[in-house]
Amino acid sequence: MKKLWLYIVFLPFLVSEMEKKMYGETKPVPGIATLKNTTAVQNTALADSLFNLGAKHQGAGDFKQALTLFEKSLGIYQAIGNEKKVGDCFGNVAVTHYYQGDYSTALSFFEKSVAIYKKINYSKGVSSILNNMGGVYFYLGQYPKALDLYKQAVTTQKAIGDEKNLAATTQNIGSIYFREQDYANAMKYYDESYFVYKKLKNEKGVAQILNGIGLVYTKQGKYKKAFENLNQSLKIADKEENKQLKMEVLSSLGGLFYEQSDFEKALTYFNLCLKFSEEIGSSQYKSDSHIAIGKIMQKSGKDKEAVDKCRYGLEFAEKLGAVSLRREGCECLYNAYKSLGKTRLALYYYEKANVFEDSLKLEETSNRIMNMEFQKQQLVDSISYVQKESVIQLRHKEEVAKRDKQRNIIIITLCFILLIAAGLWNRLNYVRKSRTVLQVEKDRSEALLLNILPQEIAEELKEKGSVHARDYDLVSILFTDFKSFTQTAEKMSPQSLVEEISVCFKAFDLITEKYQIEKIKTIGDAYMAAGGIPNPDVNAPKNIVLAGLEMQAFMMARAIENRKAHRPSFEMRLGIHTGPIVAGVVGVKKFQYDVWGDTVNTASRIESNGMVEKVNVSEALYQLLKGEACFSFEYRGIINAKGKGDIAMYFVERNTSTQADARDRVAELMLAKCLSGDLEMAGKRTTLPDDVRTS
Repeated sequence: MKKLWLYIVFLPFLVSEMEKKMYGETKPVPGIATLKNTTAVQNTALADSLFNLGAKHQGAGDFKQALTLFEKSLGIYQAIGNEKKVGDCFGNVAVTHYYQGDYSTALSFFEKSVAIYKKINYSKGVSSILNNMGGVYFYLGQYPKALDLYKQAVTTQKAIGDEKNLAATTQNIGSIYFREQDYANAMKYYDESYFVYKKLKNEKGVAQILNGIGLVYTKQGKYKKAFENLNQSLKIADKEENKQLKMEVLSSLGGLFYEQSDFEKALTYFNLCLKFSEEIGSSQYKSDSHIAIGKIMQKSGKDKEAVDKCRYGLEFAEKLGAVSLRREGCECLYNAYKSLGKTRLALYYYEKANVFEDSLKLEETSNRIMNMEFQKQQLVDSISYVQKESVIQLRHKEEVAKRDKQRNIIIITLCFILLIAAGLWNRLNYVRKSRTVLQVEKDRSEALLLNILPQEIAEELKEKGSVHARDYDLVSILFTDFKSFTQTAEKMSPQSLVEEISVCFKAFDLITEKYQIEKIKTIGDAYMAAGGIPNPDVNAPKNIVLAGLEMQAFMMARAIENRKAHRPSFEMRLGIHTGPIVAGVVGVKKFQYDVWGDTVNTASRIESNGMVEKVNVSEALYQLLKGEACFSFEYRGIINAKGKGDIAMYFVERNTSTQADARDRVAELMLAKCLSGDLEMAGKRTTLPDDVRTS
């Protein structure tokens, strides 16, 4: 289970032009109504004074007064037509709303600011605002969007030599890597920022980097180093009298001691964090702190207090729209209600937590995909190596034969007839053996290539050196995914985890081969297949549903077997959708046959909205198969799928008990084969025996 503080402590470093002249002493200023009777210079001085005073209140955590002063200065700058200052005001209003947890309003003002900066070609301002918008999207859990904005900011900052803001954006990129649990890259970016901040003598930046490094050490279990960095960061925050920074570091320290199960110290730090969040009006840290305190109460057996704290924190998270905080709040309430014996409420929050968990799934599969591509490249390289070795051996043998021939010419003078006969026989025998060796190597290369690509595609690739993408009007896409994979995997050793996944995917490969379905790829614990490619087949929709049912049957039988042996078991969701797609092979290295299109995305959403031990299908597939006597469908209603809107979905099952019995028998026989190691999947396709096939 991921800990709370990983989502809340990395406040991206917000930068703005006003930092150059904030905290200056200002005198009481006259009302804005006197503008008509003053000169442009006087108006500018008045607006600057209001702006600087607003910046001072913002730094002190007095956000309400800061907003009032920024809005007054904005009105004057707009009246005198100072667009640069108007952009500065919009940016600082956005920063103030950000600190208060009002992300939607903050984004609105950031967009106004960046539009003005672009209009007047103020590159430094544009890069700062892009960085700040990335910070907002970071806290909303939209990491790809945040990373895109950070990279845009870095490009501009490098072009203009803006070291200070480049260090801030580099730090933010490190925060994303930390969130992705890539601690090596996170530390790399933090170190880059740290040296720049030290060079610029930016104490606030140094404190934030020390906070980030402390969190990395916390996750790596290096608690002593973590405390040293966090304590140093807190001292700087105290020295700077920066309540916002102090609040972040206190939360990090609370997380450090929570990780060590020192709940008394953790509670002390989280209570201090809550105090500062209430003083400066930070809704986000109010939510974070209440939920963190609630989790400590639940761990300490104070379940009623935990319910009160977590519910209060969840209310703030709902207002903020922060998915990660909402998930943490729901998990806390689930555990507390479960301990109190209120199973209905516990189940309600458990289901909500799972919904939020699904929406927080990141592309953790990138490293797995790269590993798969590497394995495929190894196969391609092995083919190339075999071919090169064959050519070298052939040339070597030709040289040997040439020398033998020259020697035979010398000997022929002594015994012409005998040596001619021996030479001819030797040459004939050599050619026959060479052909045999070459044929074996060719067959091996063919087998390796066909294990990566469909035969038709492989032939086109060998003939032309490339493959043209093809449109298909009707293809059925199947996705599977193991529910709660991370939690189950934590209970298994790496070796047993890989073996269990291998058993399941080997069985899936046999099923797809049986129903003439094309396996596309596996991504971690997910399996993807398609029916109707590369050769269209009118029976593909029916066959892919039959395959899906057998896969679920296998997984259920496998789970029963694992439970009997007291081993962890997986439960699987499976979804199928049909529609048009594009299929082909891209690039010139690491070939992979793949499919693209909205049908693929929709099939993925059908799977993620399914249920374990069920085959979830779309309306489109239902319309194709509703007349098939071998299936029965259960209408689930209209379900809202993330990114796709409302989709009608159905559960499908076999229609008769006879077929269900046959399905169970197939699953049991396949399970027995998997456990005995009889599934041969290396370099060739295998079909099931006739006695285990079902109609």
